[in-house]
Amino acid sequence: MSTEAVDPKTLDRYECAACGYDYEPVKGDDRRRIASGTAFEDLPTDWKCPVCGAPKSRFSSIGPAGAPSGFKENLGYGLGVNTLTPGQKNILIFGGLIAAFLLFLGMYGIQ
Repeated sequence: MSTEAVDPKTLDRYECAACGYDYEPVKGDDRRRIASGTAFEDLPTDWKCPVCGAPKSRFSSIGPAGAPSGFKENLGYGLGVNTLTPGQKNILIFGGLIAAFLLFLGMYGIQ
């Protein structure tokens, strides 16, 4: 039986419902000596949130890092912005605000 190495970047991250801590398999958990690349399912059953001490059952999957935010069934709607990652959405929103502000300032130069 051969075991294939799993890329930790494709593993889902899990968020603590109590404090918002994200367990990322890429980083692992230094406080509890969990090696990087350890999937959430492979964590010991007595593992607890390193921030607030919540049990493993209080965590929920938020998908892999860099994945589009939102529900998977809604990714096809809209003008294509539903497939953007949260970082790309921030660039789009704040870039648009900066462009609008510069346009507003440029209107004063027309006089």
